Amino acid sequence: MYVTQDIADRIKWRLKEKGIRTKDMLSDLNMGINAISEFAKGKQMSCIALARIADYLDCSVDYLLGRTDNPAVNR
Repeated sequence: MYVTQDIADRIKWRLKEKGIRTKDMLSDLNMGINAISEFAKGKQMSCIALARIADYLDCSVDYLLGRTDNPAVNR
């Protein structure tokens, strides 16, 4: 259904669009430095953590999950 690598790629793409370094976002959100790479490898991420990332990146969780290509949908 949802592929963690695809979600991690969307997070990384959005970070690049916003000009934000991954480690800066993770630090600001008090998340482990390897959280995105571990997630990409299949480790589970809480819905709260995913929502916090979406808020930080000014996009919707639906966008990160690949349910839409428009970051503003369901924001």
